[in-house]
Amino acid sequence: MDKRAKKIIRVTKTYLPDLEDYIYYLKKIWKTGQVTNSGPLVLKLENQLKKYLGVKYLFLVDNGTTGLQIAIKALDLSGEVITTPFSYVATTSSIVWEGCEPVFVDIDPNTLCIDANKIEVVITNKTSAILAVHVYSNVCDVELINRIAQKHGLKVIYDSAHAFSVKYKGKSVLNIGDINVLSFHATKIFHTGEGGAVITTDSKLAHKISYLRNFGHNEEEAFWGLGINGKNSELHAAMGLSVLPEVERLIDIRKKISEEYDKLLKDTSLLKPQLNIHSTYNYSYYPVLFKSEKKLLLVRDSLNKHNIFPRRYFYPSLNKLPYIKGQSCPIAENISSRILCLPLFHSLKISDVKTISKLIRENL
Repeated sequence: MDKRAKKIIRVTKTYLPDLEDYIYYLKKIWKTGQVTNSGPLVLKLENQLKKYLGVKYLFLVDNGTTGLQIAIKALDLSGEVITTPFSYVATTSSIVWEGCEPVFVDIDPNTLCIDANKIEVVITNKTSAILAVHVYSNVCDVELINRIAQKHGLKVIYDSAHAFSVKYKGKSVLNIGDINVLSFHATKIFHTGEGGAVITTDSKLAHKISYLRNFGHNEEEAFWGLGINGKNSELHAAMGLSVLPEVERLIDIRKKISEEYDKLLKDTSLLKPQLNIHSTYNYSYYPVLFKSEKKLLLVRDSLNKHNIFPRRYFYPSLNKLPYIKGQSCPIAENISSRILCLPLFHSLKISDVKTISKLIRENL
């Protein structure tokens, strides 16, 4: 192997904690012999996350997609679910997987979140819920969404995969709506390797979520109802317990890298999403909008030639999925063709940010 080979810079890189910190928790697993089924580390992590995030009920699950599916089941949704076309595919696929029909509402061209002003137009007697997304941790118009939901008797799920630790008007955004779902995938700021969480403020929903993720069990030999195996393991919880103490430091590092991008890409034709002034931002991603798809592809290809791999995130617009009934969302379709997430992770060097920015400027 050529040791002189150029390093590869991807859009993200998993943060791995100090190995000794992880081993500390692994030793506990070896001592108890319990690897799954709501072991002591899972319970410990759930309690720590509830305290850190400021939420009442939180249930670890095996991934965020399972979390969305459990949320849909917990709320007994059927018929149509209003959602955004600008998100990761799991937002839409979970709706379809659970036998509901996604109804897309186009996005706000500035915030890139669902345009809440367009929601009421598509509500029908088949509509059961709104599933909105805090895109890139940018909080959507939660107040208008919740007013509309209350007016029409709809449930509200927030796909908060990007919104770990985000606050809205000084309080956790995860307490808004009926259910919030987090992703703890390895690419997230806080992660458990694979994982996620389902969050609610409602005690009845909490009870239902608790058994939905565990086969429906009521103790060992009885069942509350239908359920699936959505639990997470002690091994994943050990990773989460090792990563959680580092989250604030990691966010601060990402903020500094983002500010360096801001400085180096200032006065270019690139645009960034407009952030919600009432919420905090966790620097999950560094998205930039190009004037055209042609220009985006030119820049991407130039970066790729230098072993730098940004990501077209999100692309394509979800209303274009092959298993979706055709719905026009011209803004989302346009934005998805022109947006690129630049590399952003804890160990990205400022010298690399300068190289990336230089290559972008040369090709704009």
